[in-house]
Amino acid sequence: MNFQEFRERVNVVLYSSKGQVLSILKILNLLVSASTLVVLAMYYGFPNDSETATLLLSWVKTSFFFYVFQYVTKVLYEFHPVQFIRKTWFECLVMSILIIEGTSDLLTGKLFIGGFIQGLGVGSIQDIYTLFIQGYFFTVVAAELLRQGRILPRFRLNPALIFILSFFGIITIGTVLLMLPEMTVAANSMAFIDALFTSTSATCVTGLMVEDAATFFTFKGQVVLLLLIQLGGLNLIAFGSFLMLAARFGLGVKQHDVIEDFVHRDNYNSGSSMLSKVLLWCLGIEVIGALALYLSWGPGVTFQHNGSSIFHSIFHSISAFNSAGITLFTDGFVNESVVQNWSVHWIVTFLVFFGALGMVAIFDLFDPARLRERMAQPWKKIDFATKIALYFSIGLVAFGAVGFWFLEQENTLSGMSYFGQFTTAIFQSTTRTSGFSTVNIGTVGIPMLFLFIILMFIGASSSSTGGGIKTSTFAIVLADVWRTIRSLDHVQLFQRTIPEILRSRAYSVLLFFLAGNTIAIFLLTITESSILDMPDRGILDLIFEEISAFGTVGLSTGITPMLSNAGKVIVILSMFIGRVGTLTVAFALGGKYIKRHIKYPTGHTMVG
Repeated sequence: MNFQEFRERVNVVLYSSKGQVLSILKILNLLVSASTLVVLAMYYGFPNDSETATLLLSWVKTSFFFYVFQYVTKVLYEFHPVQFIRKTWFECLVMSILIIEGTSDLLTGKLFIGGFIQGLGVGSIQDIYTLFIQGYFFTVVAAELLRQGRILPRFRLNPALIFILSFFGIITIGTVLLMLPEMTVAANSMAFIDALFTSTSATCVTGLMVEDAATFFTFKGQVVLLLLIQLGGLNLIAFGSFLMLAARFGLGVKQHDVIEDFVHRDNYNSGSSMLSKVLLWCLGIEVIGALALYLSWGPGVTFQHNGSSIFHSIFHSISAFNSAGITLFTDGFVNESVVQNWSVHWIVTFLVFFGALGMVAIFDLFDPARLRERMAQPWKKIDFATKIALYFSIGLVAFGAVGFWFLEQENTLSGMSYFGQFTTAIFQSTTRTSGFSTVNIGTVGIPMLFLFIILMFIGASSSSTGGGIKTSTFAIVLADVWRTIRSLDHVQLFQRTIPEILRSRAYSVLLFFLAGNTIAIFLLTITESSILDMPDRGILDLIFEEISAFGTVGLSTGITPMLSNAGKVIVILSMFIGRVGTLTVAFALGGKYIKRHIKYPTGHTMVG
């Protein structure tokens, strides 16, 4: 009997128990990973004596042993183990790391890979990949149970409501973590309202901060901020894949137009592959950005050790690409150590621009398959949606840069070289979708602040991490206005006719955005009377703060820490609604879809 025949006989014997055993292991996996995440929160979030720390770490090591045991069990149950390992190559890689580290810990009492990386000057790397591994298993197993179980069919929720709840869940977890004593340098834990504000700002990739991220948070707290930014930025695209899964359980596509705001119609039937592609591209761009920043800090920036330099590079790359605008420099890029580091400014500019461009446009422009197709067939052009995202993004950057250069020539640009002025103007115009700034926004003149409000109101492109009404909405409304002025029969843009449903949606977004900002500004004038009473503050500061929050931008004239608790709640709601989208909220509150075929007689009235 050869080995293959022996394996076949073993599999035949084991086959009857395969389903039951694997189902039990999945449930145990979920319980183990969830409990381990709680243990890690206790370990990293609270001060522990040596005995307690050893006990908590023992549970973490036990969970790693369970993961290896589970994976080996799944391989044994497979009729084609080699194909299974190839299919689950990433999980196999994680298992290999756990086996190497576990063996090294048993034989030497030290971690092999963690020790090697620490030798390069990167501290606490095992802490980071420990959190990653636990989070990975918890997410994967939870998603698998939802996909194969009977949970989703029982709850036929509006997909917009599911999307809102997913952000709410991330914000809630982030708030709890930021309130742990070890996350900040404060004597006591962070106040609930401040933790909620910070968690919302990071998850909604806004960047408004009530505390200085560089000095108020410990390294552990900064890691939490980083994870919230990454999860918040990716959640928008990841939810598109989830909607495709949810459609299997009765969430009809035709019943929910909001789905088209999350996923491109051409990719609708390939949710998992699209999600994998998005993750790989996002992480790839962030890695390239982090490497570029690491090589560009220069002697002007002093780090405690090489690991700190690497962490700063990763943090700012992720923050820039996800349009979060949170920095680890006091006063941001206005800090004297980086204020004239033009190479860093340009790297951040490109990261913010591509993050605001949107993944659909990035795939269309840079996907190798698309590039080869256009080279082989030159008559094929970029998609219509890509043209809107690309041309209007470039146009808005150019418009904002020229405006900043003219309006701030004798103010914030004074004393800079011509290249410095050019770089600063482009940087500030591009970062209309993020909270980064290389000048003190509080000193910017009123005309430019007003122009910033317009740029923040328009915001980034669809399928991106930026906010605002989006360039697509702005383009459609502009095209409709042009049709009205020219008395054209149809709304046309880039030699395409805009359907009525898109025009209706664009005007709905515009109206909701105007109404939401108007109500919030009105409430802020009531709650923030103390700010209005200040001699150097006025209504424009509140308007700027609100538009920045609702557009998930993060620029501020400096009043964020001055907000009252009521004002913080208003800004929190603005950031949340601005992140998930006004149309999404409208669909969630709109109730059950009812299709009617009734058409009333045409009405006419004077307009204007």
